[in-house]
Order: sequence, then C-alpha cells, then structure tokens
Amino acid sequence: MEPIRVNVLGVGISAINHMDVVLETIEDWIARREPNYVCVTGVHGVMESQRDDELRRIHNASGLTTPDGMPLVWLSRLKGHRHVDRIYGPDLMLALCERSTTKNGFRHFFYGGAEGVPEQLVANLRQRFPRLQVVGIYSPPFRPLTPEEDERVVQIINQAAPDIIWVGLSTPKQERWMAVHLGHVEAPVLIGVGAAFDFLAGQKRQAPRWMQRSGLEWLFRLLTEPRRLWRRYLVNNPLFVLLVLAQALGLRRYSLE
Repeated sequence: MEPIRVNVLGVGISAINHMDVVLETIEDWIARREPNYVCVTGVHGVMESQRDDELRRIHNASGLTTPDGMPLVWLSRLKGHRHVDRIYGPDLMLALCERSTTKNGFRHFFYGGAEGVPEQLVANLRQRFPRLQVVGIYSPPFRPLTPEEDERVVQIINQAAPDIIWVGLSTPKQERWMAVHLGHVEAPVLIGVGAAFDFLAGQKRQAPRWMQRSGLEWLFRLLTEPRRLWRRYLVNNPLFVLLVLAQALGLRRYSLE
C-alpha cells in the first residue's frame, strides 16, 4: 500500500516514517515485476515543479516521492504526519545495496554521473559490499542522446537484466528520464538519486550529519559550490518559504492532479 501523499505546493510527498518502508515497497515491486520509479526529492525538485507542470505530474505519478530534505519532513509533520522522516538519497542507496547482499541478491545498474564517476562509485560500493551484484554502468554525455543512441542504451540495460536502475542525472533530468523509460527498460525499479553518485564516489563532500538533520545542508552545499548553487539556494529557498506560507494561509491552492 502506497504511503499517504502530503501536498507541498502541488507535489505529493510520500509520508514515509522509516527507511524500511521504502525498502519493503521496492522489494514488493521487484517480486511482482511491477514497473515503478522513485523520486528522491527536496525543495529544489518542488520548486522546479512550480515552473514545469510536466515535472510536477512526473513526481505525482511516481511509485514514491520521498522527502529528501528536512523542510519537506517538517511540513509533513505540521500537516499531521508526525513520524515522517527524511529519506536521503545516499542513505537509500547504501541501505538497498546492503539489503541486496544480505537478503535478496538484487542486480544493480548505475546510469549517470560524469565520466569516471560511476566506475568509482561502484568500486567504493563493492569495497563496502563485496557481494553486491552490479550488472552495468553507463555515463551518458551531457548533450541529449539521439533516438538511436537512446535505443542502444535501452538494449544495453535490458541485456544486463537489472532489478534496480540507479539514475544520477540531477533534477529535473533524472525524473524525466525515468518517466520516459519506465516500461521500455525491463527493470522493475528506477531510482533517481542525483548527487548521491558524486557523494558516494568521493567526488563531493557530504554535509556533516548534524547539518543534514538541522536543515542546514543547503548552507554547506552553497559554501562548497557557490557558483553553481547560489541561485538554487538564495533565490529558490526564500521563494519556497513564501509559497508555503501562501498555501498554509489559503491564499494559493494546489492540486495533486
């Protein structure tokens, strides 16, 4: 049974209270070979969805849209879901990889990251989980693939026969890729985890856990990548607060349809 969705500016955030809920849901999809994708979404994804109705629909059509950010956790709790907790992309990847080696033997494919990043990611994961079954990696170019190139990627993935495809293209590219390829790739589960590729490959530093839990991860990331992220955090974050207040006061209404 899918968790209840919390309406945050028209994006339905799954009210998940524990990582095990996500793991068990994914295991059930794989057991039934039921195609689904997971959006691991924070404030950035919600704000991108304000400018792009198709992206908002993609979030709302997912099997799960997990709260990857404390503001979404806090809003879910304020709306009555008191036990909702954060599902952080790197933590989800580590938990599912561990589960795959100790319980169910799932096969993993890693799609995304700059050249060399998925290779390093897989090397680090295999060092941590020696029995992890990795059946393929693919680092796409930054430009859009031609139809012929895309079809070849689908063939590569299907020949590898993964149970889970990890997609690290950043938002909104990864959400669009999952929505377009769901059903074309034969893997039952696609999970968009963005920067988790870089974090777990050791390419970028993660914020200390206390900053993650206190809602200050954005500040850490802004200080480490100011030129790339200043607009996301210094423009989008204040606007997010204003829109959330408007929604709470009934000044603006949002549908999940």
